[in-house]
Amino acid sequence: MKIEYENNIIEFDVQYGKRKKLSIQLSSTGFITVKVPREATEEMIKSAVRQKASWILEKLQKIKQAQEGPKQRQYHDQGKFLYLGKEYFLHELIETSETEEEKLKLVLKKFYFSSCKKIIGERIKIYQKQLGVKPKVVDVIESKVKWGSCSSDKKICFNYRLAMAPIEVIDYVIVHELCHLLHMNHDRSFWRRVGSIVPDYKKKEEYLARHGQNMTL
Repeated sequence: MKIEYENNIIEFDVQYGKRKKLSIQLSSTGFITVKVPREATEEMIKSAVRQKASWILEKLQKIKQAQEGPKQRQYHDQGKFLYLGKEYFLHELIETSETEEEKLKLVLKKFYFSSCKKIIGERIKIYQKQLGVKPKVVDVIESKVKWGSCSSDKKICFNYRLAMAPIEVIDYVIVHELCHLLHMNHDRSFWRRVGSIVPDYKKKEEYLARHGQNMTL
């Protein structure tokens, strides 16, 4: 479901269960889950989320700031950048004969995009087979908030900045999005399926929450 609040769209998953009260939970990476009684109507749920919208947006903004991070990058031979979880000097990743910062940044971004596409293309085949699913489209995009997304029409997108993460963290995000082809929300069945492939998925989420601020250009 989703609501609009002060020109912001808030998307959230709804989990029905045997409970008396409604609760709203935000994960460390910004996933919103609303747990509600079985008899709750869509109108009741949206109304409850709208009442908490200000608090939700404040939390999402903090997550976004943590992911963006304040670290200033140095675009020269000795500048350091993350790739697959390790730091490399800029000249180890791209050609640095060009000295203009904006051009170097553009070349580096292209490097991450192409690397991410290659890694995702290779790794997703492994987990598609394990899960017995196949997305219609797989794309690599730029996003300041999400590491991955899966739409109802089976299009999966991955943030190019994932190329900065360790391969096991990339694998987790791939599994996470592929599992949405089986369960579109974040209910218990979804997390059980994720856990069947990546038992320590919580550690992978924590890594992204903790280090996301350094996975930037």
